[in-house]
This record gives sequence, C-alpha cells and structure tokens, in this order.
Amino acid sequence: MSDPLAEFQQHRARLFGLAYRMLGTRHDADDVLQDAWLRWQSGRPAELVSSEAWLVTLVTRLSIDRLRQARQERAVYSGPWLPEPVAEPIEPRSPADVLEHYNDVSIAFMTLLERLGPDERAAFLLREVFDTDYAEIAVMLDKREDSCRQLVSRARQRIEADRPRFAVSRDAHRALLARFAAAAHSGDVSELAPLFSTDVVLVGDGGGKVFSALRPLLGPDRLAMLFHAIARRNGDCCRFVETEINGEPCLARYVDGVLDTVYCFVTDGVQIREVYVLRNPDKLAGLY
Repeated sequence: MSDPLAEFQQHRARLFGLAYRMLGTRHDADDVLQDAWLRWQSGRPAELVSSEAWLVTLVTRLSIDRLRQARQERAVYSGPWLPEPVAEPIEPRSPADVLEHYNDVSIAFMTLLERLGPDERAAFLLREVFDTDYAEIAVMLDKREDSCRQLVSRARQRIEADRPRFAVSRDAHRALLARFAAAAHSGDVSELAPLFSTDVVLVGDGGGKVFSALRPLLGPDRLAMLFHAIARRNGDCCRFVETEINGEPCLARYVDGVLDTVYCFVTDGVQIREVYVLRNPDKLAGLY
C-alpha cells in the first residue's frame, strides 16, 4: 500500500495552486489543504483510479464552500479587498512556463477572479489554468458537461472583457517600475504624472488597519499628487525595492526598514495603467 503522506505531498503544489487561486489568501488555501489531508488520510477509497483526480475534486469542492463563506466576510471589509500577496512560486515551473503563465496568478488577474461566482471560478480555473477536460470538470463540480461549458464560457467573457491585452516583456515592465520607484522617492510631480496613462486606476487595500484609499483613485494627476504627498511625509525614511510577488516584478516599500506596502502594476510597457496597493499588515506578514 502506498504511503498516504507521500502521495498527498506529490500533488500538494497543484492542490495549493488551485486553492489559492480559488480563495485569494494563503491562510484559506492552507486551511483547505489541511482539511483535504485529514479526509484523504481517513476517508479515501481503498481503490482509486487516480489519486490526483480524487484530491483535486475534494479541494475544488472545499474551496467552493470556503469561498461562499469568504464572500460574506469580504462584503463588510473596510475598503477594497485585494488578494494576499505570495513571494515564493505558487507552483514549481520551468523558466519557459514562468514566462508563459505568470499572469495567471498576478494580483491583477486574481482581482478579476473575484468577480466570478464560486462555481464559475472553479470551472474557469480548472479549464483555463489547469487544462482539465470538461468531462472531468463535470464530475468535480457534480454538474452536466454542457453546464460546465457554459460556466467557463461566461467566466471567460467576463475575465477577457477587463483583462489587459498588452504583451509586455518582463524587462520593459521592470524598467517602468524602476522609473516609478525613482519618481515616487523624489515626489516630483513632473516625473510622476507622465508615467501614468490617462485612464490609470489605483486600488488600495489597508483592511481598515492602516491608511489606504477607500475607493479607487482615477487619473494621472491625482495619482501623481498622492505619491508626491507620500514622499513629502516619509522623506528619506522610504526605500523602494524590486521584488517578485505572485510571479511578477513588483515593488516593496520600506519605511524605516520595515515593510510598509507592496505595489503591483499593470503596464503597457510605456505607461502604468493599473496600480494595486497592498497595505493590510495581516496580508504582508508572510512576506520577507
């Protein structure tokens, strides 16, 4: 008989990747995997055609249940809710896979997933990210195959309608981040404003525990003045460091040597189009 722990660990990276994309927080994903392990340890069938399929089905259903509960909690969250950032790779990937797939776990993509219902989100992720056959998805969600196709189709339309369509190299993305870091440190409005597109939007998450915008901020002039004010307040105590968050280059801001904020960006390679500001200390606690 196979070792239950070794067999579970064999699939753990994929299971965590699915649960994290479903739920948006490491804590919730870890809780789902702990529950899945207990059920795998005590309740798995004696004969299994595929342990991976059984575990993916279990984690999918547990994640759907947890997401329904989380949605009620997030409805009363103070200000916008953004996913919890993760520094280490969500799943081990080859260098080629990283270049191809890092966008499917970016903060911007994870934020778009919040617009989907639990079943839609599960069907979309299983099909579009994990390349699962519709017949398998139907079994996992206990739905008809044609219903699963409809779920994926609707979810794809909703995601693609708002997903950026810019093919930007990591080098171009990083170069723009470096320009932003220099301008944000100096607070020079004349350097900041041209970095932002005319329709730029900033979304911040302070969780009601630290100062953050309670509504999205729009426009290059407004964002330039915001970062000008931040630079004036923090002065030389502030330091920006490029870091890897959710598979993409981002900026970590340290104030007096303490991690204060993580900035994630959507760019077209020339200007910044979206800024995601992660400030909730509970969500930053697992970083560095």
